[in-house]
Amino acid sequence: MSWSYALRRIGMFVAVVFLAITINFIVPRMAPGDPTAAVLEQLLSRGQQVEGAADIVANYRARFGLDDPILLQYGRYVWNTLHFDLGYSISYFPQKVESALLQALPWTLALLLTATAIAFTLGSILGALIAWPRSPRMVRNLAPVLMVLSAIPYYLLALILLYVFAVWTKFFPLGGAASSQSALTFSFASTIDVIRHAFLPALSIVLAGLGFWALGMRGAMINVLGEDYLTLAEAKGLRPHRIFFAYAMRNAMLPQVTSLAIALGTVASGSVLVEVAFNYPGIGYVLYNALRSSDYFLIQGVAFFLVLTVAVAVLLLELAYPLIDPRIER
Repeated sequence: MSWSYALRRIGMFVAVVFLAITINFIVPRMAPGDPTAAVLEQLLSRGQQVEGAADIVANYRARFGLDDPILLQYGRYVWNTLHFDLGYSISYFPQKVESALLQALPWTLALLLTATAIAFTLGSILGALIAWPRSPRMVRNLAPVLMVLSAIPYYLLALILLYVFAVWTKFFPLGGAASSQSALTFSFASTIDVIRHAFLPALSIVLAGLGFWALGMRGAMINVLGEDYLTLAEAKGLRPHRIFFAYAMRNAMLPQVTSLAIALGTVASGSVLVEVAFNYPGIGYVLYNALRSSDYFLIQGVAFFLVLTVAVAVLLLELAYPLIDPRIER
Protein backbone atom coordinates (compact mmCIF):
# COMPACT_ATOMS: atom_id res chain seq x y z
CA MET A 1 0.00 0.00 0.00
CA SER A 2 1.46 3.36 -1.06
CA TRP A 3 1.60 6.45 1.15
CA SER A 4 -0.36 8.49 -1.41
CA TYR A 5 -3.26 6.02 -1.28
CA ALA A 6 -3.29 6.06 2.54
CA LEU A 7 -3.09 9.88 2.71
CA ARG A 8 -5.98 10.25 0.24
CA ARG A 9 -8.17 7.98 2.32
CA ILE A 10 -7.21 9.72 5.57
CA GLY A 11 -7.89 13.13 4.00
CA MET A 12 -11.31 11.92 2.86
CA PHE A 13 -11.97 10.64 6.39
CA VAL A 14 -11.13 14.06 7.90
CA ALA A 15 -13.35 15.83 5.33
CA VAL A 16 -16.27 13.51 6.08
CA VAL A 17 -15.93 14.08 9.83
CA PHE A 18 -15.88 17.89 9.44
CA LEU A 19 -18.85 17.80 7.06
CA ALA A 20 -20.73 15.59 9.50
CA ILE A 21 -19.95 17.96 12.37
CA THR A 22 -21.35 20.87 10.35
CA ILE A 23 -24.53 19.03 9.37
CA ASN A 24 -24.84 17.69 12.90
CA PHE A 25 -24.75 21.27 14.20
CA ILE A 26 -27.27 22.71 11.72
CA VAL A 27 -30.00 20.05 11.53
CA PRO A 28 -31.08 19.94 15.20
CA ARG A 29 -31.36 23.73 15.29
CA MET A 30 -33.71 23.64 12.31
CA ALA A 31 -36.15 21.41 14.19
CA PRO A 32 -39.12 23.01 15.96
CA GLY A 33 -39.18 23.22 19.71
CA ASP A 34 -37.04 24.76 22.41
CA PRO A 35 -35.05 22.28 24.53
CA THR A 36 -35.33 24.24 27.76
CA ALA A 37 -39.07 24.78 27.34
CA ALA A 38 -39.44 21.05 26.65
CA VAL A 39 -37.80 20.21 29.98
CA LEU A 40 -40.21 22.49 31.82
CA GLU A 41 -43.17 21.00 29.95
CA GLN A 42 -42.09 17.55 31.13
CA LEU A 43 -42.01 18.76 34.73
CA LEU A 44 -45.45 20.33 34.38
CA SER A 45 -46.88 17.17 32.80
CA ARG A 46 -45.82 15.24 35.92
CA GLY A 47 -47.82 17.62 38.11
CA GLN A 48 -44.82 19.53 39.46
CA GLN A 49 -45.15 23.26 40.06
CA VAL A 50 -42.43 25.36 38.44
CA GLU A 51 -42.01 28.94 39.67
CA GLY A 52 -40.25 31.52 37.54
CA ALA A 53 -40.39 29.40 34.38
CA ALA A 54 -39.35 32.32 32.17
CA ASP A 55 -36.27 32.99 34.31
CA ILE A 56 -35.36 29.31 34.23
CA VAL A 57 -35.59 29.25 30.43
CA ALA A 58 -33.41 32.37 30.19
CA ASN A 59 -30.83 30.88 32.54
CA TYR A 60 -30.73 27.62 30.61
CA ARG A 61 -30.24 29.43 27.31
CA ALA A 62 -27.43 31.46 28.80
CA ARG A 63 -25.85 28.37 30.42
CA PHE A 64 -25.81 26.40 27.14
CA GLY A 65 -24.96 29.40 24.93
CA LEU A 66 -28.17 29.21 22.90
CA ASP A 67 -28.43 33.02 22.76
CA ASP A 68 -24.94 33.50 21.32
CA PRO A 69 -24.44 34.29 17.61
CA ILE A 70 -24.73 31.18 15.45
CA LEU A 71 -21.12 31.37 14.23
CA LEU A 72 -19.85 31.55 17.80
CA GLN A 73 -21.99 28.54 18.69
CA TYR A 74 -20.59 26.67 15.67
CA GLY A 75 -16.96 27.47 16.48
CA ARG A 76 -17.45 26.43 20.10
CA TYR A 77 -19.18 23.22 19.03
CA VAL A 78 -16.43 22.22 16.58
CA TRP A 79 -13.68 22.90 19.13
CA ASN A 80 -15.43 21.00 21.91
CA THR A 81 -16.38 18.09 19.65
CA LEU A 82 -12.84 17.61 18.40
CA HIS A 83 -11.77 17.48 22.05
CA PHE A 84 -14.57 14.98 22.79
CA ASP A 85 -16.31 17.43 25.08
CA LEU A 86 -19.93 17.00 23.99
CA GLY A 87 -21.40 19.25 26.65
CA TYR A 88 -24.18 18.70 29.15
CA SER A 89 -27.42 16.92 28.41
CA ILE A 90 -30.42 19.15 29.01
CA SER A 91 -32.85 16.32 29.68
CA TYR A 92 -30.37 14.47 31.97
CA PHE A 93 -28.79 17.59 33.48
CA PRO A 94 -26.28 17.78 35.19
CA GLN A 95 -25.02 14.59 33.47
CA LYS A 96 -22.68 15.14 30.53
CA VAL A 97 -23.44 13.73 27.09
CA GLU A 98 -20.39 11.49 26.95
CA SER A 99 -21.32 10.05 30.35
CA ALA A 100 -24.83 9.18 29.12
CA LEU A 101 -23.36 7.54 26.00
CA LEU A 102 -20.81 5.53 27.98
CA GLN A 103 -23.54 4.20 30.27
CA ALA A 104 -25.67 3.04 27.32
CA LEU A 105 -22.85 1.84 25.04
CA PRO A 106 -22.11 -1.53 26.76
CA TRP A 107 -25.77 -2.59 26.48
CA THR A 108 -25.92 -1.66 22.80
CA LEU A 109 -22.60 -3.31 21.93
CA ALA A 110 -23.46 -6.52 23.77
CA LEU A 111 -26.83 -6.73 22.00
CA LEU A 112 -25.95 -5.67 18.47
CA LEU A 113 -22.47 -7.17 18.19
CA THR A 114 -23.83 -10.56 19.19
CA ALA A 115 -26.91 -10.30 16.95
CA THR A 116 -24.90 -9.02 13.97
CA ALA A 117 -22.25 -11.74 14.33
CA ILE A 118 -24.90 -14.48 14.50
CA ALA A 119 -26.90 -13.09 11.57
CA PHE A 120 -23.76 -12.62 9.44
CA THR A 121 -22.38 -16.10 10.12
CA LEU A 122 -25.63 -18.01 9.66
CA GLY A 123 -26.77 -15.86 6.75
CA SER A 124 -23.49 -16.19 4.86
CA ILE A 125 -23.40 -19.98 5.28
CA LEU A 126 -27.06 -20.35 4.32
CA GLY A 127 -26.67 -18.10 1.28
CA ALA A 128 -23.63 -20.05 0.10
CA LEU A 129 -25.43 -23.37 0.56
CA ILE A 130 -28.48 -22.12 -1.35
CA ALA A 131 -26.31 -21.26 -4.36
CA TRP A 132 -24.14 -24.39 -4.15
CA PRO A 133 -25.34 -26.96 -6.72
CA ARG A 134 -24.50 -29.93 -4.48
CA SER A 135 -26.64 -28.72 -1.57
CA PRO A 136 -29.79 -30.66 -0.66
CA ARG A 137 -32.97 -29.49 -2.37
CA MET A 138 -34.52 -28.60 0.99
CA VAL A 139 -31.71 -26.09 1.66
CA ARG A 140 -31.94 -24.56 -1.82
CA ASN A 141 -35.69 -24.07 -1.36
CA LEU A 142 -35.07 -21.74 1.60
CA ALA A 143 -34.50 -18.75 -0.71
CA PRO A 144 -38.18 -17.61 -0.76
CA VAL A 145 -38.34 -17.80 3.05
CA LEU A 146 -35.23 -15.66 3.37
CA MET A 147 -36.64 -13.15 0.87
CA VAL A 148 -39.71 -12.76 3.07
CA LEU A 149 -37.56 -12.31 6.18
CA SER A 150 -35.42 -9.66 4.49
CA ALA A 151 -38.55 -7.70 3.54
CA ILE A 152 -40.07 -7.62 7.06
CA PRO A 153 -38.92 -4.59 9.11
CA TYR A 154 -37.02 -5.57 12.22
CA TYR A 155 -39.25 -3.44 14.45
CA LEU A 156 -42.33 -5.33 13.19
CA LEU A 157 -40.62 -8.60 14.05
CA ALA A 158 -39.84 -7.13 17.46
CA LEU A 159 -43.52 -6.36 18.11
CA ILE A 160 -44.59 -9.84 16.96
CA LEU A 161 -42.00 -11.54 19.17
CA LEU A 162 -42.92 -9.29 22.08
CA TYR A 163 -46.58 -10.24 21.83
CA VAL A 164 -46.04 -13.98 21.30
CA PHE A 165 -43.25 -14.67 23.79
CA ALA A 166 -43.71 -11.93 26.41
CA VAL A 167 -47.41 -11.05 26.47
CA TRP A 168 -49.07 -14.27 25.39
CA THR A 169 -46.83 -17.14 26.54
CA LYS A 170 -44.82 -15.08 29.09
CA PHE A 171 -41.64 -17.07 28.33
CA PHE A 172 -39.55 -13.90 28.36
CA PRO A 173 -39.79 -10.53 30.17
CA LEU A 174 -41.60 -7.62 28.55
CA GLY A 175 -38.60 -5.33 28.43
CA GLY A 176 -35.63 -3.78 30.15
CA ALA A 177 -32.09 -5.07 30.36
CA ALA A 178 -32.38 -6.81 33.73
CA SER A 179 -34.91 -7.46 36.47
CA SER A 180 -33.06 -5.06 38.75
CA GLN A 181 -30.35 -2.69 37.52
CA SER A 182 -28.99 -2.24 41.06
CA ALA A 183 -28.61 -6.00 41.53
CA LEU A 184 -26.39 -6.57 38.47
CA THR A 185 -23.36 -8.70 39.32
CA PHE A 186 -21.08 -11.16 37.57
CA SER A 187 -22.95 -14.09 39.08
CA PHE A 188 -24.50 -16.90 37.02
CA ALA A 189 -28.05 -15.89 37.97
CA SER A 190 -27.48 -12.26 36.95
CA THR A 191 -25.95 -13.34 33.62
CA ILE A 192 -28.92 -15.59 32.82
CA ASP A 193 -31.28 -12.75 33.72
CA VAL A 194 -29.50 -10.35 31.33
CA ILE A 195 -29.54 -12.96 28.54
CA ARG A 196 -33.29 -13.56 29.01
CA HIS A 197 -33.97 -9.83 28.69
CA ALA A 198 -31.75 -9.51 25.61
CA PHE A 199 -32.97 -12.64 23.82
CA LEU A 200 -36.06 -11.22 22.11
CA PRO A 201 -34.43 -7.96 20.95
CA ALA A 202 -31.48 -9.95 19.60
CA LEU A 203 -33.75 -12.50 17.91
CA SER A 204 -35.68 -9.78 16.08
CA ILE A 205 -32.41 -8.30 14.74
CA VAL A 206 -31.04 -11.74 13.78
CA LEU A 207 -34.19 -12.77 11.91
CA ALA A 208 -34.34 -9.46 10.03
CA GLY A 209 -30.64 -9.57 9.12
CA LEU A 210 -30.54 -13.26 8.24
CA GLY A 211 -32.30 -12.78 4.91
CA PHE A 212 -30.14 -9.80 3.97
CA TRP A 213 -26.85 -11.61 4.54
CA ALA A 214 -28.08 -14.84 2.95
CA LEU A 215 -29.32 -13.19 -0.25
CA GLY A 216 -26.13 -11.15 -0.55
CA MET A 217 -23.97 -14.25 -0.16
CA ARG A 218 -26.14 -16.19 -2.62
CA GLY A 219 -25.54 -13.56 -5.31
CA ALA A 220 -21.80 -13.51 -4.63
CA MET A 221 -21.58 -17.31 -4.76
CA ILE A 222 -23.40 -17.45 -8.10
CA ASN A 223 -20.73 -15.14 -9.53
CA VAL A 224 -17.87 -17.46 -8.59
CA LEU A 225 -19.47 -20.71 -9.74
CA GLY A 226 -17.77 -22.04 -12.87
CA GLU A 227 -14.50 -20.20 -12.24
CA ASP A 228 -11.31 -21.92 -13.32
CA TYR A 229 -9.98 -22.36 -9.79
CA LEU A 230 -13.09 -24.35 -8.83
CA THR A 231 -12.66 -26.58 -11.88
CA LEU A 232 -8.99 -27.09 -11.00
CA ALA A 233 -9.87 -27.93 -7.39
CA GLU A 234 -12.35 -30.55 -8.55
CA ALA A 235 -9.81 -31.96 -10.99
CA LYS A 236 -7.33 -32.35 -8.13
CA GLY A 237 -9.88 -34.53 -6.36
CA LEU A 238 -10.24 -32.28 -3.30
CA ARG A 239 -13.02 -33.03 -0.87
CA PRO A 240 -16.32 -31.24 -1.59
CA HIS A 241 -16.42 -29.43 1.77
CA ARG A 242 -12.90 -28.07 1.21
CA ILE A 243 -13.84 -26.81 -2.26
CA PHE A 244 -16.94 -25.19 -0.81
CA PHE A 245 -15.27 -23.38 2.09
CA ALA A 246 -11.67 -22.78 0.92
CA TYR A 247 -12.30 -21.99 -2.74
CA ALA A 248 -15.91 -20.97 -3.45
CA MET A 249 -17.06 -19.33 -0.23
CA ARG A 250 -13.70 -17.71 0.55
CA ASN A 251 -13.59 -15.94 -2.84
CA ALA A 252 -17.23 -14.87 -2.59
CA MET A 253 -16.80 -13.26 0.84
CA LEU A 254 -15.29 -9.91 -0.22
CA PRO A 255 -18.63 -8.10 -0.80
CA GLN A 256 -19.92 -9.56 2.46
CA VAL A 257 -16.89 -8.26 4.36
CA THR A 258 -17.53 -4.79 2.93
CA SER A 259 -21.13 -4.85 4.12
CA LEU A 260 -20.07 -6.25 7.49
CA ALA A 261 -17.56 -3.42 8.05
CA ILE A 262 -20.28 -0.82 7.40
CA ALA A 263 -22.75 -2.74 9.59
CA LEU A 264 -20.25 -2.89 12.44
CA GLY A 265 -19.75 0.84 12.10
CA THR A 266 -23.45 1.39 12.73
CA VAL A 267 -23.60 -1.06 15.66
CA ALA A 268 -22.58 1.59 18.19
CA SER A 269 -25.59 3.76 17.26
CA GLY A 270 -28.00 1.16 18.54
CA SER A 271 -31.26 -0.07 17.08
CA VAL A 272 -33.67 2.70 18.03
CA LEU A 273 -37.05 1.09 17.39
CA VAL A 274 -36.09 -2.28 18.85
CA GLU A 275 -34.63 -0.68 21.98
CA VAL A 276 -37.71 1.49 22.37
CA ALA A 277 -40.07 -1.47 21.86
CA PHE A 278 -38.28 -3.51 24.53
CA ASN A 279 -37.37 -0.54 26.76
CA TYR A 280 -33.75 -1.59 26.37
CA PRO A 281 -31.30 0.99 27.84
CA GLY A 282 -29.01 1.28 24.83
CA ILE A 283 -27.88 4.26 22.77
CA GLY A 284 -30.93 3.97 20.52
CA TYR A 285 -33.19 4.43 23.54
CA VAL A 286 -31.09 7.40 24.70
CA LEU A 287 -31.49 8.97 21.24
CA TYR A 288 -35.25 8.42 21.38
CA ASN A 289 -35.49 10.26 24.72
CA ALA A 290 -33.28 13.06 23.39
CA LEU A 291 -35.54 13.55 20.37
CA ARG A 292 -38.63 13.65 22.56
CA SER A 293 -37.17 16.41 24.72
CA SER A 294 -35.40 18.34 21.90
CA ASP A 295 -32.11 17.77 23.71
CA TYR A 296 -29.77 19.30 21.11
CA PHE A 297 -26.58 18.31 22.85
CA LEU A 298 -27.49 14.67 23.35
CA ILE A 299 -28.80 14.38 19.76
CA GLN A 300 -25.58 15.86 18.47
CA GLY A 301 -23.52 13.53 20.65
CA VAL A 302 -25.27 10.39 19.42
CA ALA A 303 -25.15 11.53 15.78
CA PHE A 304 -21.46 12.41 15.98
CA PHE A 305 -20.72 9.09 17.65
CA LEU A 306 -22.52 7.28 14.82
CA VAL A 307 -20.71 9.23 12.08
CA LEU A 308 -17.35 8.70 13.74
CA THR A 309 -17.79 4.94 14.13
CA VAL A 310 -18.97 4.51 10.52
CA ALA A 311 -16.16 6.72 9.18
CA VAL A 312 -13.52 4.81 11.17
CA ALA A 313 -14.93 1.47 9.98
CA VAL A 314 -14.87 2.58 6.34
CA LEU A 315 -11.35 4.01 6.71
CA LEU A 316 -10.01 0.77 8.18
CA LEU A 317 -11.74 -1.18 5.44
CA GLU A 318 -10.25 0.97 2.68
CA LEU A 319 -6.77 0.70 4.22
CA ALA A 320 -7.14 -3.09 4.43
CA TYR A 321 -8.46 -3.59 0.90
CA PRO A 322 -5.06 -3.24 -0.86
CA LEU A 323 -3.73 -5.99 1.40
CA ILE A 324 -6.55 -8.26 0.19
CA ASP A 325 -6.52 -7.24 -3.48
CA PRO A 326 -3.57 -5.07 -4.69
CA ARG A 327 -5.56 -4.02 -7.78
CA ILE A 328 -7.80 -1.79 -5.65
CA GLU A 329 -4.92 0.62 -4.92
CA ARG A 330 -4.73 1.48 -8.61
